[in-house]
Amino acid sequence: MTIITRRALGALTAASLVALTATGALAQDKKIIAVSIPAATHGWTGGVVYHAEQAEKEIEAAFPNIDVIVKTSPSAEAQVSALEDLSAAQKLDALVILPFTSEELTGPVQTVKEGGTFIAVVDRGLTDPAIQDLYVAGDNIAVGANTAKWLAEKLGNEGKIVVLRGIPTVIDDERIQGFTDVIKGTNIEILDIQYANWNQDEAFTLMQDYLAKYPQIDAVWANDDDMLLGVLEAVKQSGRTEIKYALGGNGMKDVIEMVMAGDPVTPISTPYPPSMIKSAIYMTAAQFSGQAPMRGSFKLDAPLITPENAEQFYFPDSPF
Repeated sequence: MTIITRRALGALTAASLVALTATGALAQDKKIIAVSIPAATHGWTGGVVYHAEQAEKEIEAAFPNIDVIVKTSPSAEAQVSALEDLSAAQKLDALVILPFTSEELTGPVQTVKEGGTFIAVVDRGLTDPAIQDLYVAGDNIAVGANTAKWLAEKLGNEGKIVVLRGIPTVIDDERIQGFTDVIKGTNIEILDIQYANWNQDEAFTLMQDYLAKYPQIDAVWANDDDMLLGVLEAVKQSGRTEIKYALGGNGMKDVIEMVMAGDPVTPISTPYPPSMIKSAIYMTAAQFSGQAPMRGSFKLDAPLITPENAEQFYFPDSPF
């Protein structure tokens, strides 16, 4: 496993693009890169769509030998159908995919690979990693662990907290593992931990339940910034003042703005940038121009986002 920081990945992407610029015009045949991603069903996937479309425009403008086709799907079943349509319509030189679910997409992606297609997988790995030529993802265990370390220090390793989970996926499992493994080494009590499906409205309702059930809550970890917004609204409406911190994750621009402003309840975040799809598309394009073949697994770091470094993680034009 190759570990690469966000800054290093950005530098790598830039270097690849320089190489592409120098030699892209030499290629004569058109290369097709299909990009298959979930539709913008919530904030983070909205960011994925935005960054994928930006990569499509930039790469096609710079390199006339590369055609990028971005397809969004509202479900796993729709994504399987989209892959079938894409591969039937033309020969795919490469596929960049963020699978809706690992299990349902592994077989269809395997079929595409058997046609000689380069496979780049983003975020949710396939159940058979051997299918993946390139894998780009964030460090979900670090998202949970780094948040928990900061919170434990601020609470003096004492207190009562509640946690909101996302949906039953490996991503959520890893975040919860990273967080709870750190908390186990403290005297902090996790009062409750339930799913809110990475949904703002469901998080609002769940947080209302927590507030009704527990008279003392020192902090909340929402696991995701969409859920964090629901938590903050529930706390605001309750009038409760004992909650010292409410934290999320992923680096939503609304939350980054809170961090930049020095918000006392949400003073930090952790990145899981949807722009990783853009990095994966750039790295895939390097297969066909610039003599910069990319293979392997690349994991982005999850450093704390603080007022001091928040500008590095802030994308005001992105929907997320």
